Amino acid sequence: MSKTEFIEKIDSELKLIRTEAGFTQETMAQIIGISKKTLVQIEKGRASLGWTGAVAVCTIFSQSTVLDRLLGGEASDMIRAYAFEDIKAPVYNKTMGGKVWWREIEKPEGYKVQQNIVSQHYRILDDEDRRIFSSFDFGEILERVRELERGSK
Repeated sequence: MSKTEFIEKIDSELKLIRTEAGFTQETMAQIIGISKKTLVQIEKGRASLGWTGAVAVCTIFSQSTVLDRLLGGEASDMIRAYAFEDIKAPVYNKTMGGKVWWREIEKPEGYKVQQNIVSQHYRILDDEDRRIFSSFDFGEILERVRELERGSK
């Protein structure tokens, strides 16, 4: 899934996210920082939240079952993957180890490479299930794993 597709998915499900939360259009617009008119246009497919708006919706409504189903788990991991696409990111917090939305691709010594079953993005976890790196580019993941392996020797 590309960054554009991510935004389009959030756009297309915005009304469902809003109704799941029990908010009116006016309240939802206020929560995510846009006008009611813009929200109506997005819900009708005539406008877009854009990157910042999609990130805001995913962050504010992180407990949404609609978002879970749509993105295959917690959106913050995907957001980091897009945000740090061309930047080496610092070590992330501990995860739950990928028991629901992830399949293990490789298990180099001291690490796990997993792929999200819905969004198809990848991540590297250390042996304590802390997220080290996320990306949609498997080649980049493999390169980072090799760097990590060289650094630990």
